Amino acid sequence: MKTIDLSDRVIKTIAEKDLTDCLYVIHKSFATVAQEFGLTEENCSKHTSFMKMERLRAVFESKCPMFGYFVGTELVGYVSLSKKDDVAYEIHNLAVLPEYRHSGIGSALIEHCKTVARHLGGKKITLGIIEENTKLKNWYIKNGFVHTGTMLFPHLPFTVGFMETEV
Repeated sequence: MKTIDLSDRVIKTIAEKDLTDCLYVIHKSFATVAQEFGLTEENCSKHTSFMKMERLRAVFESKCPMFGYFVGTELVGYVSLSKKDDVAYEIHNLAVLPEYRHSGIGSALIEHCKTVARHLGGKKITLGIIEENTKLKNWYIKNGFVHTGTMLFPHLPFTVGFMETEV
């Protein structure tokens, strides 16, 4: 395992000029999930690993908070946040480049989202994951989330699991 110098790191709000790098991080990060669960553009075209720039740009233009984790000038992590209702915000597309995983970046992005949601008046953060991804589910549990239920959607080849945490 290579050692990564994280001394020059910062979480910043995403600017329009960062969108191409965000899409790269999202694609590379979620590609490992797609491969593990056999997801393709044919059987799951809406999976995040196949996200189109138009969809990411729409999130940006909707003014949803979008954050990047930068090591020096390199974007290595990404997450967005949207208001779900009067008390809840939802995390979307938390992504960390595979070579930067297991170094606290995902946890730092979650903590940042909690701080932002709390500042905006939120009481909790929710998210959805592939329910069968027990490794990811357990990681979220370690980061303070609790499992709240599941749902099957006819257009998805997996079960969606829902989780939440207080902010």
